[in-house]
Amino acid sequence: MSEALESWHFGKVLYAYRTHPHHERPISQGAVANWLGLTQAQLSRIENGPAPQDLGKLMSWAHSLGVPADLLWFKLRGSESQFAAPANPREDSDLQRPEQPSQTQGSTLLPVVVDGQTVFVPIDASTLATSGLGSLSAIPADSTTSAEHEAMSPLHRRTLLSGIAAAALPGLGLEELRRVASALDDSRRYQGGPIVDYFRTQLDHAKRDDGSLGPKKTLPVVLGLLGAIEQHARNVKPRARRELLSVGADGAEFAGWLYRDIHQPGQAGFWYNRAMEWAQEADDASMQGYVLLKKSQMAYDDRDALRVLTLAQAARHERWQLPPRVHAEVTQQEALGLAMTGEPLDAVRQKLDESRSLLTNMPSDDPNPLGAYFAEDTLMLRNAVTYTEAGKPSMAVELFGEAISAGTLSRRDTGFFTARRAAAVALCGEPDEAAQLGRASAEVAHTMKSERTMRVLGEVLHTLDRWSSRPAVRDFREALRAS
Repeated sequence: MSEALESWHFGKVLYAYRTHPHHERPISQGAVANWLGLTQAQLSRIENGPAPQDLGKLMSWAHSLGVPADLLWFKLRGSESQFAAPANPREDSDLQRPEQPSQTQGSTLLPVVVDGQTVFVPIDASTLATSGLGSLSAIPADSTTSAEHEAMSPLHRRTLLSGIAAAALPGLGLEELRRVASALDDSRRYQGGPIVDYFRTQLDHAKRDDGSLGPKKTLPVVLGLLGAIEQHARNVKPRARRELLSVGADGAEFAGWLYRDIHQPGQAGFWYNRAMEWAQEADDASMQGYVLLKKSQMAYDDRDALRVLTLAQAARHERWQLPPRVHAEVTQQEALGLAMTGEPLDAVRQKLDESRSLLTNMPSDDPNPLGAYFAEDTLMLRNAVTYTEAGKPSMAVELFGEAISAGTLSRRDTGFFTARRAAAVALCGEPDEAAQLGRASAEVAHTMKSERTMRVLGEVLHTLDRWSSRPAVRDFREALRAS
């Protein structure tokens, strides 16, 4: 069950619950579906399809299963309650939805029926105490108190409750909630505007948080935003839909990256494909080329050298109208593909020099935010990876050290590129230094839940096999096992 929860895929959690050995026999899909207010077919799709995005539903299911709050990746701030579920529900018994709690410490969960489904909306307790607002137009569940009824009036828009609520509400103040609800309610009467800006701002916040918080805390918010964007885009005029889907494509690409970081390539591929589809519908050429770049980078995770190269070359096509910074990154990625496929070092260096020239000559006032992270330090790190693939690990070690020591990387990225540096050091025949770097990286990877970093560290340990009896290498192996 812990492994299922760590996957951030609630379908896997439901399957683990149904088949858990503490039951006298596995519980059928039909029984659990009935308990959760689903059909058997819906539960089957949830268990076997992409990870569910609607955080309101995730919260409801978690409370129904009695999952301890401290295990949930979407737990509320200050929540310490644990919710009991029947120990052994039977298919032939009367399976009733358990009564849901209306409060947790420091916050209140308001069970609101929207389109026939219960959505648990978290509201800070202080907001409940100080608000004196009108009635809620959505239908409240029986356990909703009159005070909760009053507090919810700025959130009565159905689109807000069913789309954004569980993902965004815990971090918003009451005044901002009023603004967002108003924007959603008025969205059919304008082209783009506030709601598009709102989604873009929330996505930018999530991107900034990723490096310090890691995917476990960032991914649920991003999935919630994407679910809200997708739902909202169904009810607007064509121009506004294209604007929303352009932001959605950006968010879907980011979700793909987060799934790469926790090493779920199937989910990453799903979101990259969704990003491409939305970018095509939005007529966003630059994003289409950018997604091809990201698919090339995912191919590197799988050590598929030919796809790394051909996808990077496809991403460079002039039809994509790439902004200068992305053009530089694509060119650098092509150099990596050349190195992996065994092209001469001179050909690799030529592409690296071209990438640096594109980045150096980029206009300082370039307004395009796409690929904004790709700067001199990022180029240096990518070049280090390329030199490692080209069989020049000593050059890579120097570049890694220079970039990491600059102190500009996030905690997660510091851990990842320290692992890459450890790999290069190991290839240089320095087992003790590689093991020490590996231990430091493993601590960060464990904290940030970065499976991508752990995979690199596994490669480092494999390289160090012939020095396995050295104390530093033994300590690294134990640290990696513990992580």
